Formats: sequence, structure tokens, C-alpha cells
Amino acid sequence: MSAAYVSYSATYNSVAYNLANFKVDSLKTLLASSLSSKDNPTDAITIDRINQLAKEFADINPDSTIYYGKMAISKSMAIRYKRGVADGMLTLANIYSQKGQYDLAQKNFVGAKLLYINLKDDKSLSDFYIFYGRMYNRIANYNVAADYFNKALEIKKRIKDEAGIAECYHHIGWVSDNIGKSSYALDNYFKSLSLDIKLHNNLAAANNYNNIGELMKNMEIYPKSMEYYKRALKIWEDQKNVQGISTAYENMGEIFMAEKKYDEAIVYLTKSLKLTKEQDDKDGLGSLYVDLGLCYSNKKQFNAALNFLNQALDISTAYKIDYNKAYAYIGFATVYNQQKDYPNAYKYALLAKALADKLGSLTNRTNAALQFSEALGGLNRFKEAYKAQEQYNLLRDSLKSDESVQKLTSFNLESNFAEKQRLLAAQHQRQDDLYQQKIQRQGLLSAIFFLIILGMAAILIVYYKAKLKQQKINSILEDKNAEVIQQKADLNDQAHKLNDLNNLKDRLISVLAHDLRAPLSTLRGLFGLLEDDTISHDQFLTMIPQALKKLEYTSDFLDTLLFWINSQMENFDSSAKSFPIKDVISYEVSNYYEQATEKGIKLTDTVSENITVAADPNSIRIVTRNLITNAIKFSRKDDTIVVSARQKDETYILISVKDSGVGMSEKQLNKLFKSKVDSGTGTNNESGTGMGLLFCKDLIEKCNGKIWVESVQGSGTEFFFTLPVGVVGTIKEEEPAFTPAPSPVANFS
Repeated sequence: MSAAYVSYSATYNSVAYNLANFKVDSLKTLLASSLSSKDNPTDAITIDRINQLAKEFADINPDSTIYYGKMAISKSMAIRYKRGVADGMLTLANIYSQKGQYDLAQKNFVGAKLLYINLKDDKSLSDFYIFYGRMYNRIANYNVAADYFNKALEIKKRIKDEAGIAECYHHIGWVSDNIGKSSYALDNYFKSLSLDIKLHNNLAAANNYNNIGELMKNMEIYPKSMEYYKRALKIWEDQKNVQGISTAYENMGEIFMAEKKYDEAIVYLTKSLKLTKEQDDKDGLGSLYVDLGLCYSNKKQFNAALNFLNQALDISTAYKIDYNKAYAYIGFATVYNQQKDYPNAYKYALLAKALADKLGSLTNRTNAALQFSEALGGLNRFKEAYKAQEQYNLLRDSLKSDESVQKLTSFNLESNFAEKQRLLAAQHQRQDDLYQQKIQRQGLLSAIFFLIILGMAAILIVYYKAKLKQQKINSILEDKNAEVIQQKADLNDQAHKLNDLNNLKDRLISVLAHDLRAPLSTLRGLFGLLEDDTISHDQFLTMIPQALKKLEYTSDFLDTLLFWINSQMENFDSSAKSFPIKDVISYEVSNYYEQATEKGIKLTDTVSENITVAADPNSIRIVTRNLITNAIKFSRKDDTIVVSARQKDETYILISVKDSGVGMSEKQLNKLFKSKVDSGTGTNNESGTGMGLLFCKDLIEKCNGKIWVESVQGSGTEFFFTLPVGVVGTIKEEEPAFTPAPSPVANFS
């Protein structure tokens, strides 16, 4: 006997599966703000939403259901919200039951039941009876399961819950079939199906179609069975219900098995197996592995058959699914009988017979008895085999007798069902006729209203044209006013720019006046002393290095100033290119290595050779030079300066010049990059213009980068700047990335 029946609960689980993303995301959004506040206790509405979220996860992620169910119980107990505790316990009980953790399920079921009784909540109590009955049906305690389903039905009828009544009929049919009352099962399936069609509950109707088809398959009415399977499959495909599609494929495959079309059966069973694995449906996997095992056994591929049967037995045992376990034992006995391995066939037939007798399924008992009889005959235990054959004949006669009643009942019920469908169609037709009459009566009123509306429309058109004309005039005035405001803003902006340029001009003149006058005055005095013979030739020679140093300082300052002025031109951006940043940094570090060593400072770079940037090389040279000389200026003996570069993200490279020198105060940091800074003297009384960082900021921004600084007074300073990532391989060998300038260079900070 196959386990390819579908529980009515699959309707709700499938809806949760198909709408999972929308419902779960919506509930999470609603809960986010409520759960974010740690000060306020969670209210009942929020707890109800947590319980609903737990239910939505049941078919998607059972572990999440357990997490949210426990959360709902904990928060409900904190505010003494009994319904929240009961709903959380019922959800947990259902999940634990599905996972085969029946002790935990039982504890939560009992707690939920007591709370619902205390709350006098009939609807929730009836839902509890349904969930509780499912657990007993799952562990093959069918009489207890039927008792709980009937209790639920009694309450559902009393509170007139038609959807709940349909669900109860379905479960009663399901458990009736498990104990061999196929005719009674079919009666209940049709009752459930009638209500589902009336309520337009398509997924529940599909489950009933499937289970009716399964009963007809067991009665060997294969064409009619296939018809019902196809009805169910169409609904499941329309609803994108993966679990249902998988079940339909399995059942259609079993029809081909019964017709001995094993290759066709394997095609459908394999499709079902793929979907069932995706759903992690242990019940479905158990029955599918047995079906595939029997198919391959009948094709004489016994190793493959035994492999599938072992998987079925492992799953059924681990998850305590007894009806699949009995089905697996029958499968093993069948395979070993076909191989004439009668000792093993006898062992499994005996196990199958004992478990089938315990479960009470007439079909399983009949199949187990057949395999038991064949195994005894193969072992030459003919007397026992004869008795087993007699028992098989009795069971088969009982099954056939019952099948005859089932056939008659099924056709009668189907006729009644078709009549009900016809009556429902006639009722719908009468409703359509009444609706058409209402439409005709409303036609005259609609014509009158149309004329009234037409007159009002003419008045509105006249008013609209006048209003539109006024709006056009207002729009023109607004546009003119906006132009005047924009022109004023442009003039203000130009005034600010001119003021900034004027300030910059004054600043440059001041710098030039100071920084050019000093070296020129030194040279003039030096040559004057030489001309007056105040100093000797040897003394003059000793003064030349100092004078040259000042000239180099002045020359480099002029080079930098002229380069910065040139950068203000509109075509400066065209000078950007891709080049390895290592070339520029290594060049500047080597130039200033001696100067740093003279002060007892360790200057190093850790830049990788494979980092390429896109910028103007000479601009970056000037920026790097300035930051290095600035670091040397404010570093002491035994301090370190490290120049590094790394990939910041997919777009930018981050370059850093870090020293362990004297650092800066917060006040000094706030002045940087904003205006000319009164540059302080260095640790060896070095001087500067205070203009260097302004130049650096401007040059880096023109290269589409950013520059900033971090510093702690007494602990050192780290300057950062970013540059766009360059394209590797764009530099020609005959085109140097940058033009080296004279060195050493003065500090302009």
C-alpha cells in the first residue's frame, strides 16, 4: 500500500509555502518596530503576530517555527496572556509531531488543551482536536485519531464553521481508509469535496480529488483514478503547489506500476522524488523509495531495488512512520521472493505481517499475507504455507467484497456529486439572470445620469479652459520670477568666486613677497660682501651650499606654484592617466630618505607594485612630496614615517602617510584644508609657507579623490587621500608616468 495520500493540512501548509516571502516579510516588518523597544513589554497584538509568523514558517523552515513559537510563549507568560501561550504551544506541538518528537509534542498538546478549555474558546479547541488527531494518525493509532476528528467535527458543526467541517470530513475519510473502511472514507471525501467547491477552496478540493483517486486506484479502477489525479494535478500546477505536484506524480507512477508499465512508472516516480527531496518530506520519501524499489525489482535490477528499500526503511524507522515501514517490509519480502532468497523473504514477510496486523490496514495485511505464503512455500514448509495461503484468500475475499461495495458506493457518490454540481451551476445561472435584470433596470437610470453628467461636463469644460488660461499666465510669471532669482543667485555666486580669487591673489602675493624676498636678499648680501672684499673667497665657498639650498627651496616653490596655477586651467583633467602609484611614492621616498636619516627618522614605504591609479602623476608627486616633507618636519629623532597604499573598494585606492611625530591639537586639525595656515616651525626649526595643504587638497580633488587627516597630539599624524583605480596596461613604455623634479624640495606646509 502506498502512503501517497494528502492530508487536508497540506492546503494550509502549501498556501504558506507559495505566499511565504510576502507573508513572512510583511510580518517581520510589522514586528520589527514592536520588538526593537526593550523598555516596553510586548502587547497581545504583537504576540499574535509572532504566533502567526511561527505558523507561516511551518512549511518553510520548521526550526524557525520552533524559535518564534518559544518566543511567543515566553512573551505571553511575561504579560499573562493565556491565548498567546496556548497558540504557541499548539504550533510547537504540531512541529514536534511532524519531526517525530512525540514526547515534546504531547506535553505541548496537553498544555494548549487546558488553556483553550479555560478560555472557553471552542474554535481553537476544535483546531487542537484536529492537530492532535493528526499526530495519532501519524503514529498509526487510528481509533484515537478518529475519535479526536469526530470531536472536532461536532464543535465545527455547532459553531457553523463550514471550512472546518470540510477539513474534519477529509481527516475522517483519511483515517477510515487507513483502517480499511474504504467505502466510509470515500463518503467523507465527497462530503468534504462538496463543501470545498462551494467555498471555492481549490487547494483543499485538490487534496480530496487526489485521495478519491487513490481509493479508486486500490479498487483497480485505473482510468477513473487517473482522471481524479489529473484534476488534482491541474489545480496544484495552477497554484504552483510543489508538494501537491509531487504527490500527483507519485500516484500516477503507481498506476503505471499496477499496469506493469515500469519504465513509465519510474519516469513519474523520479520527478516526484526530486520535488519531495526539495520539500524534505520524510513521509513522501519513504513511500517513493519503496515504489522505486518495487519497479526496479520487477525489472530484475535487484541491487538498485534493495538500495531504494534500505533508504525507505531507514527513513521510516528514524521518523517512526509505521505505515511506510510496513510497506518497506512488504517490498523487501517481494524482492527476496523474486530472487528465491526465501529465508530473507520469510524474515521480512513476518515483520510486515506483524506490523500490518497492528496497523489494521486491510490492503497491507493482504499483501503481507501473500508474501508470507510464498516465502513459506519456498522454504518447503508446505503445511504452514497452506494455512498462510488460506489466510491470504480470506483477506483477499474480504478485500474484494469490500471493493465491490466501494465500487458501487463510489459510482453512486460520484453521480450524487455530479448532481450537486449541476444544481450549483443552475443556482449560479439564476443568480446571473437576476444580475442581468438588475443591469437592465439600472440602464435607464444610467442614461438619465449620463445626460446630467454631460451638462455638468460642459460647464466644467468652460470653467477648466478659463482656469487653464489663468494657470498659464501664472506659470509664465513664476518662470520669470524664477529667472530673476536664478540670475541673482548666479551673481552672488560669481561675487563669492571673485572674492575667493581676490583673497587667493592677496595670499599668493604675500607668500611671494615673503618667500622670494628672503633668498634674493641673502644672495644680494652675499654678493655685496664678496664685491667689497668683506669676506674671502674661501668664506664665500662655505656660504654657497646654504645659498643654493634657499635657491632650490625658492625654485621648487615656484615650480609647485606654477603647476598649481596651470591646474586651474579647463583642460587639466586631460592630463590624467593610469600608472603604478609605487613609481611616484618610491621616487619621493628615495629623494627624502637622506633628509629623514639626517634627523634620525626612519622613512619607509610598503606600497605594492601592482596597485594602479588613474590621476595626473605630477599632481600626485607634489602631494606625496608635500606630505612626506611635512611628516619629516614634525617628526623627531627615532620617529618613523610609513607610506602605504591599499585597495579601499572596487572604485578607489587609499594612500596613507603616517608619522609618529608631535601630532596636532584639535584646534590645528580644524584649520587644515580650509585656509592658509600659519605654519609652525618643525622639530629642527624648519619653516613653511602654510600653503602646501591647500595645494594638496585642490590637486587631489581635481584628480577625483579626497584628502583628510587624523592626528593625536604627541602621538603622531596620518594623512589619507584616495584616487580612482586605474586600468592596468594603459601606460606605454616610451611615456613616463611622471616627470621627476629636482630634489631635495622645500616644505610648503
